[in-house]
Parts: sequence; structure tokens; C-alpha cells
Amino acid sequence: MKRLLACLVILVAIACKESATSIDIPAPTKTEYTSDILQFSEEEEYYDKVLGALVGSAIGDAMGASTEMWSRKDIQLKYGYITTLTPAIREQSPEGTWEHNLLAGATTDDTRWKYLMAKYLSQNKGDLNATNFTNFIIDYYASLIKSINDNGTIPDTDFLDTQVEKIDWIKEWVRVSMAYKKDTDSYLKAMNRFYGGEMSCAGQLYTPIFGLISETPEDAYIIAYDHALFDIGYAKDISALVSAMTHMALRTKNIDSIINTATFVDPLGYQDSRLVGRISYDMADVSVKKILALNQFNLTDSLSQHDSIQFKMPEGFQGAQKDWTRQEKAYQFLEENEKAIPFHSGEIWQILITALQYGEGNFEKTLQFIVNFGRDNDTVAAVAGMILGAKDGYSNLPVALRTQALKVNKENMGIDLEALASELVAKKYIDFQHP
Repeated sequence: MKRLLACLVILVAIACKESATSIDIPAPTKTEYTSDILQFSEEEEYYDKVLGALVGSAIGDAMGASTEMWSRKDIQLKYGYITTLTPAIREQSPEGTWEHNLLAGATTDDTRWKYLMAKYLSQNKGDLNATNFTNFIIDYYASLIKSINDNGTIPDTDFLDTQVEKIDWIKEWVRVSMAYKKDTDSYLKAMNRFYGGEMSCAGQLYTPIFGLISETPEDAYIIAYDHALFDIGYAKDISALVSAMTHMALRTKNIDSIINTATFVDPLGYQDSRLVGRISYDMADVSVKKILALNQFNLTDSLSQHDSIQFKMPEGFQGAQKDWTRQEKAYQFLEENEKAIPFHSGEIWQILITALQYGEGNFEKTLQFIVNFGRDNDTVAAVAGMILGAKDGYSNLPVALRTQALKVNKENMGIDLEALASELVAKKYIDFQHP
């Protein structure tokens, strides 16, 4: 990081010395964003950050589980302003919870993907590639099919219901994985069918975890990009960026540096795309500028009666009227940029960057902003929670939230986040080199 800052200072100094009357416009020198290999002085420090990322992601997932895909107005009518974990009062579904009406702290497919990825990393230490990833997904699917009638007897109906949820969840991913192993044409056709052919959020469900075991931001980007087999268009760039941002969160507590990953980490040259440029960067830049502008906007505590009615604070919001008015304006900006589906990769990215900038690195403020906006709030909050959890470490997460998330996921969801963190750390960070 120090080396990067030094390079930036030198570049600024050179730019300032250029003559204002010069008419020569030389082509800019292509510079690469490089960074030292990340090392931790103590294994406990690394474990704390890995566990913080996993638990932070689970907290975000759980905070949004009860209101996933809701509008923000419906959330306010039912809950007021959500500041903590709420019971997951919802019907079971393949992408949601696999049981009806679970306790506060219950999670959805966003946390299940973190579990699967930890197992994938453990099984493929030192050999992370697209082929092994598709094999892992296919093998998981095969184990589910086998379990239905493993001993040749008629399966129990309740057990069958449980297995069907699991199969429905993973089968579209398996279709693409099988086609990938077959040939390019089959893979492309399967990709265009995946989740209806829309640019849905697929990679962001699992790619952030690569940032935890990578050596540099660029390495985190490349590994994630290679595994973003279910993304199309600039969604692959976004999935790779959230991995790089997670890695940056291990290095620094400065939220601006984490967000600026979208500016400086571009190993595949998206920014060089003629005419269009880099869409993910443009979206992030707009979000950052919007929040900076709102922060500078002079809002007084004594707003007009019309504004007080238009921007009525929901019950439970902890702040002044001017704070809620500013947040409402940020929400309106996001609504103006909504996509056709709530789980569109671009929309999730826009909400993520806006929330990270708005929250200024504060875990609770950021996740509350996301969850109370609605749409695919559990997915966005899970990504944000992993980034901020990696930044703060488990020891600095809110005690009540982290304790409840750990307990419910272990006892009710069958996901032991502490064991997963230990599993990753035990394999030793350096062992996960990308070939």
C-alpha cells in the first residue's frame, strides 16, 4: 500500500510540473496497479479477519432475509426502520431459506454459497480453475441425487421435500457447468438460458471469498474472474471487483481505498474499451459523487412542513430529520437506476457502492442503509458485510449481531462459520496460489 501511495504522489507531482502553455499531448504511459504480497504477523490476526468476513456476510444476509425483494415502503410499513436481525418470516424456497419461518439470524443461499466455496477451496488447494469449479458443482449435485434413493428404498417424503429444495437451488448452475465441460457452443447457449438470460447476480454470491485467500488485489480479481462462469457482460468485471475489494479490506480500514479498487484494479483492461469504457467504474463513480454531493448539501434540522411529510422518518431510525432526508434522496437516486430485475448484477453493484460510500466504513450504518432500501437486499448486504467484516475483523463486529449470527447458523442452519474460518486459515493463505 505504501508503494502504491508513493507512486500516486510521484504521478501527481509530475503532472503539476507540466507547462500550462505546452501543446504537446504525449500518449500517457500505461501504469499497472501493483501491490506487495499480503502477510500477517500473527495467525490469529488473519483468522479474526476471515471470521469477520464470513460472519459479517452472514449478518448482512440474515438482516435482509425477512424482507428480500420487498420495496422500501413495504419494509417501513411492516418493520419501521430495521436496525437488527429480524425473524425470517417467509415461505421456504430454493434461493431463500429451506424451512418456513426461521429465527432471527437465519440465512439464505448467499451464506450457503460461502459454505460451498470454503469446501471448494479446501478440496482444490493450489489448483483453483474453472474446470475444477464446474466439477465441484456437478459432484455436489450428484451427491444430492444419490441421497434420494441411495439404498434402493422409497425415500421418506419429508426428506424428499428437503432434497428437492436443494436440487432446485443448484440445478441451473449444474446445467451451465455440464455445458462448459462439453464444448463452447453448448456453454454459450446454456449461459444465455441461465436465470432467464438476464445479467443476474451470480458471481457476487461467491467470488468475494476469493479475496480472503489471494495474495494481491490483482490476484483476487483474476481468480474471481476465471470462476465467474455464470456471469455475462460487465457482470464478470463486477464479480471480480468485489473479490479484489474484499482483499483490499484485509489490507486497509480506509473505505475510500477499498472503493477505489474499481479505479485502480483493471488487469483485463476494461477501461480501454473504446467509446463505452468501463461500465462498472462509471457506475461506482456516479454513486460516490452522488453521496459526496448529498453530504455537502445544506440541510437544516428545521425543514419545511412539506419536506417533513414527504420525508417522514420511519420508526426506529436513529438520526435527525435532515439525516433521513439525505438518506431518502440517496434512495431516490438508486430507484432512478433500478434495473428490470432486483437481482441484476449492475443494480446490486450500484447499491453496494452507494451504501459503502454513504456508510463511510461503518458496519451497522452501511448494512442498515442496504437492508432498508429493499430489492435484493440480502445479497447486497451479504457482499457489503463480507467486505466490512474483513476490514474490521470479527472482534470489532457488533457483539449482539455476531453472536446471534454464529449461533443460529450453527444450530439451525448447520453452517459452523467458526469451523469454516479455521478450515481456511489452517490451509495457510499462501497455499491458495492461482496457477
